[in-house]
Amino acid sequence: MKEKKKILFLCTGNSCRSQMAEAWTRQLRNDDYEAYSAGTAPKGLDHIAVHVMSEAGVDISSQKSKNIDSLGGIKFDYVITLCDSARESCPYYPAKTKLIHKEFDDPPSQAKGAENDKDIINIYRRVRDEIKEYIMNLSW
Repeated sequence: MKEKKKILFLCTGNSCRSQMAEAWTRQLRNDDYEAYSAGTAPKGLDHIAVHVMSEAGVDISSQKSKNIDSLGGIKFDYVITLCDSARESCPYYPAKTKLIHKEFDDPPSQAKGAENDKDIINIYRRVRDEIKEYIMNLSW
């Protein structure tokens, strides 16, 4: 049996995008990757992210928002920053860790300009689906 690569999805709040990426990786790529997520300034799980992931058949309701410092003992093969803020404040990782930046829109920020609940949900769904597509196409 091959050893799974450890992958960390890093965002600022670890409330939405990184949680989605962790869950999609576990759902779609569990044979290849051991997925984690964390934030540089965690702020709790986003309830709308929980809802839209549930619509797609993925339950993230029991996931917790974590600070990157809580994962200090894990040696990651890949760290993927999902926002510019996380990329700028990303801690140092050993040379063997591959750092990757893949920006996704921040649904809570995008939702502030939405006119109604339907538009808000659609923003979250779009980002959810973009993250799913990204995870499906990982090829390291």
